[in-house]
Amino acid sequence: MELCLEKVTKRYGEKIALNEFSYTFTSGIYGILGANGAGKSTLMNLITDNLRRDGGKISCDGKEICELGADFRRKIGYMTQQQGLYEGMTAETFLVYMARLKEVPRKQTDSEITRVLSLVNLAPKRHSKIGSLSGGMKQRVLLAQALLGDPKILILDEPTAGLDPRERARLRNHIAALAKDRIVLLATHIVSDIEATAAQILLMKEGRILRSGTAEELISSLPDDWVPVLHAPSLEDVYLHDLGEDACD
Repeated sequence: MELCLEKVTKRYGEKIALNEFSYTFTSGIYGILGANGAGKSTLMNLITDNLRRDGGKISCDGKEICELGADFRRKIGYMTQQQGLYEGMTAETFLVYMARLKEVPRKQTDSEITRVLSLVNLAPKRHSKIGSLSGGMKQRVLLAQALLGDPKILILDEPTAGLDPRERARLRNHIAALAKDRIVLLATHIVSDIEATAAQILLMKEGRILRSGTAEELISSLPDDWVPVLHAPSLEDVYLHDLGEDACD
């Protein structure tokens, strides 16, 4: 599968949130790294067709997504940054509800819920109330709903936000295991999430791609006067160098 964006632009009044963004995604994990306000969430919402773009083209396997309509949306699993959870529901009840919204055939719903809970290692919590789960488990429930219907494009917007380091590592491991034969877009400002999981990294600022490449390529591009003395250079050094004060937002 190939997802191609060509000069995609989005404005909010006078503010340009995405500025002629161009990139082609194929199977694998892509880290979309940038400070708050860099355009990451806008990019995700445009790809999922939740926002109307002001310019440019988004195509999937050569066909414009607006023309594909529901057929394209069925290929997408989306874990939003601030999706609400019904804490009085069990994990199973919530996933049944989401399966209905995603038009998963009723005869397949039970087996599909079994499959996605197994993928995120939550099968034992199937009948537990969501309100009783840890923060990391709640995030895995959200990841499970994104996997309903076996989407070929998985979009994760700040998936580890608010988690402690151990829970972040667990969720990253689950995400890494999902990359085979699908496009995974991981948007975050947490550098360690990107460095640990993404094969390709896009560093964004003010709605544009500043640079892209593997972690090793980006690190090796650091100027000599930015190579740290007390530790080996890392992606965090690239982030601080390229984003400057924005990196601290």
